[in-house]
Amino acid sequence: MMAVPPITNSIRTLRFMAGEMTQAELAEKIGMTRQTVAAIEAGKYSPTLEAAFRIASVFGKPLDDVFQWHG
Repeated sequence: MMAVPPITNSIRTLRFMAGEMTQAELAEKIGMTRQTVAAIEAGKYSPTLEAAFRIASVFGKPLDDVFQWHG
C-alpha cells in the first residue's frame, strides 16, 4: 500500500474553476512545462517554494488554499 504524500494540492480543482484552464495554460503563466505542472498536480513532484507561490498567484489564492501539508 502506498503512503499518502505529505503534500497534496488542489490545482486540478482550481484549474477547473478557472474556466477549465489547461495544464499547458497554467504552465505558460508560471514559466514551467506542461509536464512539470502535470507532475506537481499528480503529487509526483514537489514544486519549489517560488513555483508554489506562482501557482497560487495565478488563482489569486493563498498558498494553503492550493497546497496542503499532512505531516
